[in-house]
Amino acid sequence: MNKDINYKVIDNFLSKEKFNLVYDCLTEDNFPWYFQKNISFYQNKKTSSHNFYMTHRIYDEQRPLSNHFELIEKNLLESIYVKCLIRIKANLYPNNKIVDCNERHSDYNFKHKGAIFSINTNNGGTILKDNTKIKSVANRILFFDPSELHDSYNCTDAKARININLNFM
Repeated sequence: MNKDINYKVIDNFLSKEKFNLVYDCLTEDNFPWYFQKNISFYQNKKTSSHNFYMTHRIYDEQRPLSNHFELIEKNLLESIYVKCLIRIKANLYPNNKIVDCNERHSDYNFKHKGAIFSINTNNGGTILKDNTKIKSVANRILFFDPSELHDSYNCTDAKARININLNFM
């Protein structure tokens, strides 16, 4: 680990029971996913035309925006020390048959804490500013400063890469 990059990875973050509740919620057939034509605000025109994803805003604008907030709060958020919640967003990166590494970005332009909680195991992941790659492994959480540049990449060995992105103080 580069001393300039502060991050922590925890495998088997939730109990099997809590993980299964979160997993089942995000992978059920009628979970509402919403199309996003760009993965990053900074996406340029040269980026692959396959570069899109689906999201579900769970908490944003200082309030719950999803009927699934309570389940996520009880089974995931209560396991994390949060003073002030900024955003919770579920992400689904579809398998596009090619690996697309997305534009480097920061989630917000102020110092804060963040986490990426992986729902399924696949060959996609997150790349930190020093190019450290964190693979998507089911029930793994990555704690890091999302105001630092980072990027993500989709998978090619599963139907989709699914995770929950949390921003907080």
